[in-house]
Amino acid sequence: MGQKANPIGNRLGIIRGWESNWYGNKKDYAGKLIEDNKIRTYLNARISKGGIARIVIERTLGKLIVTIHTSKPGIIIGKGGGEVDRIKEELKKLTGKEDVQINILEIRRPELDAQIVADTIARQIENRINFKRATKMAIASTLRMGAEGIKVKLGGRLGGAEIARSEEFKQGRTPLHTFRMDIDYANVFAQTVYGKIGIKVWICKGEVLGKRDLNPNFIGGKNEERRSGGGDRDRKGGNDRRGERRGRN
Repeated sequence: MGQKANPIGNRLGIIRGWESNWYGNKKDYAGKLIEDNKIRTYLNARISKGGIARIVIERTLGKLIVTIHTSKPGIIIGKGGGEVDRIKEELKKLTGKEDVQINILEIRRPELDAQIVADTIARQIENRINFKRATKMAIASTLRMGAEGIKVKLGGRLGGAEIARSEEFKQGRTPLHTFRMDIDYANVFAQTVYGKIGIKVWICKGEVLGKRDLNPNFIGGKNEERRSGGGDRDRKGGNDRRGERRGRN
């Protein structure tokens, strides 16, 4: 079971929170789901070099709150907050909503975030760095930051080989069957001249023995994120457990 299911989806409601926090009835549920996908696709393409780990979307009556978790908040905020204001206007056009709020959370330790680690390996492979060297450097930096284990799997025409193959690199422990284990997972592609190379990353951050706040924007305890300052990005948005008052998607 642990090998077949997505490690994040497998732990939802146990030690992981939902990245879309809103209530939808039968009429508008599908529309909101498609809109969420459009927002995430657009932001990932718009800020491709912004080190985005995940995008949390929350909705209240007539209001859309988008929280971007990133390792490079300066790129998203821009000079004097100008860039984030432009993104906000573009999101208003995309969603047709007048009240859009953007929060930015900085990830202090990007080496422990599977999405950022996978993106880093992908960018290096695209820049023609040897895949083994890129992967081993990423594994070393992740373990140096205190992870209990990491597993990286690459598939495709590795090194420009004629026949596609897959290779796996593993260090430490990543028990996928244990639900109390905090395992982060990401799956990205590197577009090379030989074709696409798939990169999967599992990072084990240790056991969660106590009760955990499932709001993905919760800041506190051993959480490795902090809120960056500036404008409406710093309003009381990330810490109020909105997800516990409303139904989660």
